[in-house]
Amino acid sequence: MTETADWIRNAEQQVLDQAIRLAPLEGWTARMAGLAGRAAGFSDGETELLLPRGPADLAALLSRRHDARALLMLQPVDPENLKIRERISKAVEARIDAVGDDESAARRWCGWLALPQNLALGGQLAWESADVLWRWAGDVAADENHYSKRALLAGILTGAVAIRLGAGRGQALRFAARRIDDVMRFERWKAKAGVDPQALMHKAAAALGRMRYGRGEPGETTTPGL
Repeated sequence: MTETADWIRNAEQQVLDQAIRLAPLEGWTARMAGLAGRAAGFSDGETELLLPRGPADLAALLSRRHDARALLMLQPVDPENLKIRERISKAVEARIDAVGDDESAARRWCGWLALPQNLALGGQLAWESADVLWRWAGDVAADENHYSKRALLAGILTGAVAIRLGAGRGQALRFAARRIDDVMRFERWKAKAGVDPQALMHKAAAALGRMRYGRGEPGETTTPGL
């Protein structure tokens, strides 16, 4: 079983290597996935078994390769010696730099993920990347903060990577620094004000209920339509 899993992982990476080479000219398409499989020495049937979703599977493989590359870049850094803002800044910088070696292919990958039918996959991969970086930073939160932290960082990563590919590393780092500052200010305000995120979500749901159904909390009565 281990040998089979190792073979599959190695085969996937071989096809991904070829996809990165071909994508700048071919685009991030099903045709490119087939060509990448052939270039890696696999039959069309073998490629379909390896990548049943074609370009979607390759998109996930590339994102996870960049996650792994970012962690390698972060190995010399001890997050325990840094403040939380510095940890996240280092992590985001590494994730931005991880795209650099595959820049031409990554532009095609990013454009493909931006298509309406691929937005859900793009969001999932951004969430995965955010989770990887937060775990490196030492986050062990298991409450609602676990999700809010990853959602916020996923948004920062998505914008920063797109800017890196379109306007360069410097612009991407400046964008990330501004967004991280915004998040840290919000976290400080939330702590100072004693805001309970779960209570906020509950109140928001009640407000939506009033707007939609004319009621909020169970037992609460309001004038229909208000």
